[in-house]
Amino acid sequence: MLKKIQICFCFFLALAILYEISLLSGCFFSYMPMPKHFLTPEQVLNLGKSIIFLETTERLEPPPLVSCSIESAARIYQDRPIILFMKGLTNDTALDLNSSYAAFSLLSSMKNVFIFPLQMETIFQETPLLQWYNQVVPEQEKNWVHVSSDASRLALIWKYGGIYMDTDVISIRPIPEESFLAAQKSRFSSNGIFGFPAHHKFIWDCMENFVLKYNGNIWGNQGPLLMTRMLKTICNLTDFKGTEDHSCQNISFLNPQRFYPIPYPAWHRYYRVWDKSPNFNHSYALHLWNFMNHNRKAVVAGSNTLAEKLYKAYCPTTYEDLIQNAELRDFTLSEDAA
Repeated sequence: MLKKIQICFCFFLALAILYEISLLSGCFFSYMPMPKHFLTPEQVLNLGKSIIFLETTERLEPPPLVSCSIESAARIYQDRPIILFMKGLTNDTALDLNSSYAAFSLLSSMKNVFIFPLQMETIFQETPLLQWYNQVVPEQEKNWVHVSSDASRLALIWKYGGIYMDTDVISIRPIPEESFLAAQKSRFSSNGIFGFPAHHKFIWDCMENFVLKYNGNIWGNQGPLLMTRMLKTICNLTDFKGTEDHSCQNISFLNPQRFYPIPYPAWHRYYRVWDKSPNFNHSYALHLWNFMNHNRKAVVAGSNTLAEKLYKAYCPTTYEDLIQNAELRDFTLSEDAA
């Protein structure tokens, strides 16, 4: 009996070792089934090179643009984990949402997409942000949704490495850089997309400055303004000429064309019909500036807008399920009511 137990133990140990090897080798998503509900955030993040998204509101139903951002990343980075952390999600509700929300179910079905609760206190452990988090009063913070997101993305990238993306960024081709910041314009950095290996000094310094210069009443002070002032301490920033990138201290400062070919004052152009659509040949991803979209312009099937074309090309499942089929269901319901 003891011998049988030993044999079984060795068998399961071998399986576990093979499982870990497959994870670390990068072939896991392509060749093995993913028992995603058994994996913890740490296990997935420890694979490295994750693409990380955050939802710091209590919202549980990802809107079509969020779904498109995540789907496009999952298609472009098929060998990397795509992780959405949601503040409104708990361990108790995680398994119940597949049947409740169309977008949640759609994203959960993608083999390299993982959705986890956002537990800030855990994320901030062993970082300069923990003391700040324990002292701040969220209810008294004017921009808490944004500030907490700014802090969370820094802590996650410092601890585990990878790429952070805002949930209104549509990926169109792989980013070839490992350590990079995205220029929103000359001499000014965004924090809507950036990437670094784990434990990079620049990110640690950003976290320390986040706490030292904290002012939650100034929008962007803990985000793009933080990234810009920290970059200026180590780099002599100059204007971009053409489509070249800049580099300093082994950090690539990527040209605005890489992610912001349409600048924020012209954000509405994504929701207009173009005589000739741009090819975005110099871009890795496109930031759709959802923060500027106060009137909540949305992609409409058959509208022929630039945004609709991007959905069709880079997140076709989102387009079909959440745009075309949703409009068809709404039409059917209205016909039945009549």
